[in-house]
Parts: sequence; C-alpha cells; structure tokens
Amino acid sequence: MTDIHTYKNYYFIGIGGIGMSALARYFKFSNSNVYGYDKTSTKLTHSLENENIPILYEDSISLLPKDISAGNTLIIYTPAIPKDLKIKNYFIEKNFTLLKRSQVLGEITRSTLCLAIAGTHGKTTTSTLLGHICKYANLPSTAFLGGISANYNSNFIYNGAEISIVEADEFDRSFLALSPNMATITSTDSDHLDIYGNKENIIDSYNKFAALIPEDGFLVVKKGLPIRAKHLTYSAQEKADYYAENIQIVNGSFKFDLITPKQTIKDFKLPIPGKHNVENAIAALAIGLKLGIEPDILRKALAEFKGVLRRFNQHIFENDTIYIDDYAHHPTEINAVIDTIRNMYPSKKLLTVFQPHLYSRTKDFAEDFANSLSKTDQLILLDIYPAREIPIEGVTSEWLAEKIELDNKEISSIDNVLNTIKTKDFDVLLTIGAGNIDTLHDPIINWLNEIKI
Repeated sequence: MTDIHTYKNYYFIGIGGIGMSALARYFKFSNSNVYGYDKTSTKLTHSLENENIPILYEDSISLLPKDISAGNTLIIYTPAIPKDLKIKNYFIEKNFTLLKRSQVLGEITRSTLCLAIAGTHGKTTTSTLLGHICKYANLPSTAFLGGISANYNSNFIYNGAEISIVEADEFDRSFLALSPNMATITSTDSDHLDIYGNKENIIDSYNKFAALIPEDGFLVVKKGLPIRAKHLTYSAQEKADYYAENIQIVNGSFKFDLITPKQTIKDFKLPIPGKHNVENAIAALAIGLKLGIEPDILRKALAEFKGVLRRFNQHIFENDTIYIDDYAHHPTEINAVIDTIRNMYPSKKLLTVFQPHLYSRTKDFAEDFANSLSKTDQLILLDIYPAREIPIEGVTSEWLAEKIELDNKEISSIDNVLNTIKTKDFDVLLTIGAGNIDTLHDPIINWLNEIKI
C-alpha cells in the first residue's frame, strides 16, 4: 500500500460524519488539499467549510474538483454511504485508491504510539478526556474524537504526531484495523446486532481487539467484563486495580481519591455530572499514569475538563427551567442520563424528547428502550431516524410507544416537535438521540431565553 501521507489530495465521501471529519482535519492540518461530499449540510460541515475544505452536497460527477486524479488523490469513505452513489462508483471505475475510514486510521496508528478507547458506551468522553490530558501535559499527541470537545470546540486535538488517541469503533468491526499499544474497554453491551447477530459475536470481537495489544502494552478494562487477554481492571463502584474512593459531590463537581496498584492519589475534581463519568475518568487517568504524566498535572487537567458537546450539555435559564441535550441512543445510555437527572433534580418534572436511531436498533432493544423511557414523567417520541437503513416492516415509533408504560406520551415529527414542547408543563427538558435531533438545540435555547420569569 502507498504511504497514505504521500498523496496531494484527499477526498472524503461522507465527510460530515464525526469520525470522517476528524480525519479530514488531520490531513488539512498536514497542508494537503482536502475535499468532501455529504448529502446533508450540518453545523459540522459548515465548520469544515469555514476551515477551507470545499464540500459538495450533490451526487454529481461533473462537480468534482478538476485537479484530482487516481495518481494524486486518496479517496476515503464510510461504510454508511449508499452503494449506488455515483461519485463513489466513478472513483472505482477510474481506478482511484479507495480506503475505509477505519483503514486510514489503522495506518496512522501503525506509525504512532496508539492509545485506543473501545466500548459500547463511554468511549467518546474517555478518549476526549485522554486527548485533553495529553494536550495539557504537552505530549506530542493527536486525538481523533467521536464528539466535539467543549475545551477545544473540535473533534481533533493536535499537539504532535508521535502519539495517536483514537476511538476504537466496534461498528463494522472497524477497531480490528487499529494497532493499539495501550487501550481501555469501557463496556461490551450489545449493540449493532445488524452487524454482529448476537451478544456472543460482540464479545468475541472485543476479545479479538484486546488480543491486538502487544505483550509490553497496557490494557485496562472495566471490572467484570469478559475479556480474556491480560489486563488490569478499573471501577467507580467497587475495588479494582484502579478505583475511586471517597466520592463526593461538592458544588456540582465530583471529588474523589484514585487508588492505583502503586499509590493513592488524593483530591481529584471532575466538573461534569454523572457517576459513570467518574468511571470514564479513572480509565483515562490510568493510561495517563502509564504514560508517565505526573499526578499534579492529571489533577489540573481533570479539573479543567469541560466534557463533550451533546454529552449531558446543561443550560439553566432565568426562570429556573433546565434544558439538557445528550447523544444517548442506547437503553444503557438513556438509563445513565435519566438516573443522573433524577439524582440532581429529584423533585423536578422531566419531559424527555427521544429520537430512536436505526430501525434495527429499535427492533433489537425495544423492550429495553421501553423500560428506560418509562422512567421519565412525560415523553415525546420522534419518528425513527433511519441513517443508513431502510425501514423494517412493523418497526415504528408508534409500535415502540405501545410498549412504554407511561400515561403522558405522544409521537411527533421533528418539524412540529418544538410547537409540541411549548405546550408542556415541565421543569427539566431532555432531548436525546443520535440522529438529527441536534437541530433542535438552538431553537430550544432561543425559545427558553425568551421566556420571562
């Protein structure tokens, strides 16, 4: 394979994806020409365009850049794009080199010290925190993130090219293309059953990922997960090789002491909510310590961590109304965010707006979704966001709603949901989902800012 860094141009098909855009920024930062196609214009694509990355929103060969050729351009694509896309088929016909995003990321990790964060839940916050820690410690690192860091307002953190920090994505078994030297596995819950078929295959894939860690590497795994490779454990709930002790909530932040196999490090402060985030922090701190970062640097970095956009982003308004936006799209994640809200605001009325993501996920976890969503006081269920899928007969939001044991529930289109929200009586508004529900964020903020006490 030709060295991926030797091309003049890089063309991204599906450039608006969170993982794709981080890679696009990487090559743009390397002073290469970067172009892209996506079917939808979003905040993220607008940001890329503002960074001088031209993006095409029409599947038209005639609109492709004139200076690209099979010899000077690498095509990078995501498996989520449709097979009949004209642009992709044109590149195949003209003998361009096409690589999946995971293959390109794999090539980058091969030539760096790779820190990989895997897991059904928690990997975005953990990898973002680890990227922040390495940047704070001034290590020569590049972080490719699956979310927008609130500290850097980007999914790409650059401070050098010797260390790569990556989310090890289990979708399409992409993480098996990586070359991790150090890694964390945060969870092995079932997901992407359209790819894996059953829980056993998921566990097998995580074990194959764990086996990629070299003998002199470092693997830390949430305690209790069925990982066979040699590893250390971590937990915020019980004793492990790395665990938290004396967990307290002080002025909205978590304070805790970190117990490690070698020492006790006191007085960590984590300024983002959710006990599950204490666990994510322990995983990131364990790798930070293994890298040789001094405890005092780790303390300061953690205290300044602002989290990830769409991970429990909280806004409090003059009339004391609270709005929280979160990416949760799996029952376990929904449980975590609702439980956190109940702990923080036990007496407040909670209105949840949820957009199911994928027909297959909705079908596979319907009962679990129903149990999770039954924990709210009021529910507005949006239509299922299809992403890469075609509809599955009988799998609809109406079908899911029937399973939810809640009196105050209804279904809305995303176009009309803000009007529906305005008719509701609530103290806390929660929007959750991984589709285009994020487009509601600014209109909701604007509306709530207009409401007087």
